[in-house]
Amino acid sequence: MTYTRLYTGDDGDSRWEDVDLPFTLTDFAPPAPPLAVSVAQIATGLMFVTFPAGWRGDWHPAPRRQFQFFLAGIVGAESGDGETRQFGPGDAVLVEGTTGRGHRSWVAGDTDVVMAVVRLPDLPD
Repeated sequence: MTYTRLYTGDDGDSRWEDVDLPFTLTDFAPPAPPLAVSVAQIATGLMFVTFPAGWRGDWHPAPRRQFQFFLAGIVGAESGDGETRQFGPGDAVLVEGTTGRGHRSWVAGDTDVVMAVVRLPDLPD
């Protein structure tokens, strides 16, 4: 599985990175057969967020480190280095761009967007 990471570079601009998530065959739920499992991440909260059709957000940093899992609709987003991407149902994004100018985002279509947000602890300095 690949997820997208949005982070702030050393120059203060946000940018995208595609990250491969490794899995290990694990006895996850015995006596069921083993499953491929990733390393567990510590989470501090879970919420669901909706964006109405037509919503646009100008340049802003992320409010905190979080994983975003898109469930419905399509979001467009531009990083500070000018790269634009779209995310829809089944996409996962790790947002770590909490400083600098940040990114801008918008609903890219006529359908409301629904996403699950898993809040993560801040990284140590």
